[in-house]
Amino acid sequence: MSHLKLDQILGVKYPIIVAPMFLISNTAMIKAALDADVTAAFPALNYRTDAELRKAIADIRAHTNKPFGVNLIVNKSNPKYRSQLQTLLELKVSFIITSLGNPSEVIEKCKPAGIKVLCDVTDLAYAKKVEALGADALIAVNDQAGGHTGKIDPEELVRMLVRECSIPVISAGGIGTGEQLAEAIGWGAAGASIGTIFIASNEAQVSASYKQALIDYGAKDIVLTTKISGSPLTVINTPYVQKLGTEATWLERFLLKNKWLKKYTKMFIALRGMRKVQKATFDASYQTYWCAGPSIDYIHKIEPLGDIVRRLTREYEMAIGQQNG
Repeated sequence: MSHLKLDQILGVKYPIIVAPMFLISNTAMIKAALDADVTAAFPALNYRTDAELRKAIADIRAHTNKPFGVNLIVNKSNPKYRSQLQTLLELKVSFIITSLGNPSEVIEKCKPAGIKVLCDVTDLAYAKKVEALGADALIAVNDQAGGHTGKIDPEELVRMLVRECSIPVISAGGIGTGEQLAEAIGWGAAGASIGTIFIASNEAQVSASYKQALIDYGAKDIVLTTKISGSPLTVINTPYVQKLGTEATWLERFLLKNKWLKKYTKMFIALRGMRKVQKATFDASYQTYWCAGPSIDYIHKIEPLGDIVRRLTREYEMAIGQQNG
């Protein structure tokens, strides 16, 4: 196992990544996170064109020289993958987080450029594969994560990966307080990737209805649905979600089992689902697919992202102090 912490790996004060969130992460959120002495990342797919992606990176760099990263979907469902990778290499971002695919090309090209590669993993078998490819760290996506989630309990997953792998392990899912971050560090985690609680920030440009739902609903209201992307995704169990149900239709399930049609069916389901998510994220609509994880329990008001970070880090320092005292 590695004893390096996330703050040492990425050169920030606290071992926190404000997680990349599809449709939600924006430059204002990244800048606020960096100002609060943590790091952050955004999905490359949040920008439709290469020019917009370059502009976002330039905007952050004009504000600060602190390290930030970009999340890259590395499988065939992302037709922009290679052009996005080329841009990130050219602009030398600090780190890339890979999701949903084989990161071998990203790792191979980033090593000479001095760009760190952190890979999303949900189990030991995949973690061992990316470690063998040369990943710099593992992001352990557990069963408490918001969005596309894992299947293993946070503590079990972190302890297993720390025990069996020799590179740093970053816990992802279920963290809403500094005490929980300190607990994850106690399991051997190098740090944490935290998302849901930051949707309730002033800087997040989601609808007022979405932000209010984060306050009104709790962990008990988070459900898994396969209707949006074909893969399990966590959403708030609104009346609209209850009406539609959370399972793919019998026809979709049938097509997903067909080896020739699976890829195209999944792409169609994902495209249709993401359009619905996009509409719900930014518009006041009864058709509400609002992504969130169980750490929604720790959201009680809408406030500046920097204030959320500072509360987290203050709680973390107190918890670490008590552990060491």
